[in-house]
Amino acid sequence: MSRAEIRLCAVSVDLDEMANYHALHGLDLPSGEAAHAVYDRGLERLDDWARSLEVPLTLFAIGADLERRENADRLKALGERGREIGNHTLNHRYDLTRLGRDEMLGQIEKGARAIQEATGYVPVGFRAPGYTVTDTLFEVLSELGPEYDSSVFPCPAYYGAKAMALALLRVRGRQSHSMLDRPSVLRAPTRPYRIGRPYWKRGNGLLELPIQVTRGLRLPFIGTSLVLLGPTRARWLTRQVLGVPLVNLELHGIDALDESDGLETLRGHQPDISIPVSRKLEALASAIETLRSEGYAFVQLREAPEALRGAGLA
Repeated sequence: MSRAEIRLCAVSVDLDEMANYHALHGLDLPSGEAAHAVYDRGLERLDDWARSLEVPLTLFAIGADLERRENADRLKALGERGREIGNHTLNHRYDLTRLGRDEMLGQIEKGARAIQEATGYVPVGFRAPGYTVTDTLFEVLSELGPEYDSSVFPCPAYYGAKAMALALLRVRGRQSHSMLDRPSVLRAPTRPYRIGRPYWKRGNGLLELPIQVTRGLRLPFIGTSLVLLGPTRARWLTRQVLGVPLVNLELHGIDALDESDGLETLRGHQPDISIPVSRKLEALASAIETLRSEGYAFVQLREAPEALRGAGLA
């Protein structure tokens, strides 16, 4: 496959459970059925959606969530059906990059071990909580040996919106667990590259598959953006990534949930929670259909490194 021919899209889903969203917005932890909405409802909906569109998925799981037997069983069944399972750390610590090296290593290593013990699947990919990375994190990853990382998000619009949201929470007297990355992340390549030192420069290290941004303005091309735009404007946003060799579309489990799933507490905090699930999935499908009509083939993230190497792009 030549540089001119490669057109791949990988769709991944971060399985952040609802407690993470409450922590993000400085809210009390959820209780009852709402606490497990991602695994109990969202995961199956996204899998059904992906199968209807013949799209393979990569699922990034938090190791501690698999202590719940129902979660482990659901994820194991999806792994047995061929879904890729990636490592999203043990506890989804938003402050992962502020931990000591040994604790950071433990979060990653124990996350992978929890996934393997619960599902029999050995993760080959990693994604950091909140997309936040550092050189030390990449040193730890190199020691542990995953085949790829998919955490870097060089998106000015996302960075600015996150900084503003965190500032507003502080003004309102609420403390978010989320962390703002250093602005140097905005200097990172937007296409797959080998990590250098500092990590936002090209080098000979771990293969990085950045979270997708558009050409030009580098707008966020992620599930949240697509569902907020709706089907018609989602197609417009998708056209802004056409021509990119690998479209790395990242979703979250919450993309297949809405208020009717017992998530009324997030109303006014999580802007996409008021959009009906059917409308969300329609918007995501419009992006998939646009990419497919332009000749994109769909792969799991674990398949991307070999394809990129074959095309001389990694």
